[in-house]
Order: sequence, then C-alpha cells, then structure tokens
Amino acid sequence: MRHQRSTSKLGRDAKHRKALLSNLAVSLIEHNRIKTTLAKAKAVRPFVEKLVTKAKKNTLHTRRMALADLRHNRDAVHTLFAEVGPRCATRQGGYTRIIKLGPRPSDSAAMAFIEWVDRPATAEPEPEPEKKKATTKAAPAKAEPKKAEAKSKPAAAAEPEAETEKKKPARKPRAKKAADDKPGETK
Repeated sequence: MRHQRSTSKLGRDAKHRKALLSNLAVSLIEHNRIKTTLAKAKAVRPFVEKLVTKAKKNTLHTRRMALADLRHNRDAVHTLFAEVGPRCATRQGGYTRIIKLGPRPSDSAAMAFIEWVDRPATAEPEPEPEKKKATTKAAPAKAEPKKAEAKSKPAAAAEPEAETEKKKPARKPRAKKAADDKPGETK
C-alpha cells in the first residue's frame, strides 16, 4: 500500500525524476517564472521551497547541499543565495505560486505557471490582447503599397526572375495507365 507516500512519480525512474526536478528548479531560479505541466509544477514546488529554506540559512553547509540538489549549477546556487534567499527572509514558507492555464492544444495536458510569490518586476510588458481586424476597407489600402513596391522594382531585377522561370525543365507528360482503357473493349 502507498499510504503516506507523497512523491509524485511523473512516469520516470528515480534518477530521471531527480534530474527533471533539478532542471525545473534551475529554470525557475534563473527566469523567476516557468511554464510547465500542472503535475510537474506541483512536484517541483516542495523541492524549490526546501532550497529557499536552505538559502535563508546561508551557511557553507547549506550552499553545498544546494549545489548537490541543483547538480552543481554554480550560477543558479549563487542567484538562489544572493537574490531569492534574502528576498524571502521574512516569509515563513509558501514562496511559490502555481497559476493554472488550461489544457495544452497538442495533447490537452493541464498547463500552469509556477513563479515566486514576491517575484521582482521585469522589464517585459504583459502581452496585449490582439486587436480585432479592421473593416474590409482597410485591407485594400494595405494591398496597394505592395503593388507600388512591385512597380518600383527595376526592370533588371525582374529579368533574372523571368530567366529562372524559363530555365525550369518542362514536366514530362503522364503515361496513360492500362486501367484507362475500358475492360470490355479490344483494340
């Protein structure tokens, strides 16, 4: 029986799962927000929160333990201890949040963002919703500059295009199939 066994297997063996969680944690530390499946986000959350608790202590021993957990990625460990740990120093846990996004189009897997609760503001603007297409009158106006560009091409530039079209070999005529003849006819 699996009573009190909270580890999510994610369909991988232990080594592969450990590598996956480590890579997801490094991506989260470097980018402050990652998009992944909901199951992976739920699996990486306790892993990352334990790393932040180690970063809050900031001793040589906790640094070495974090290096082992993050597969000796020194840049990620430095960022964890220099930025994330001090930022979360007053918080008593709950350093990450999971935002559900809905199903992925290709395989309908539930997707989610996982990010730091006190994520620093980034210079990237939020994606704006797409504007509705303008009326059909605006579309011909856009097509006219293309015609003008085509007319403005020098004649010399148009000639090489014509020559390449002439140099293409003609297609061979298709051979008639025996099935084209009617079965009842004789020649």
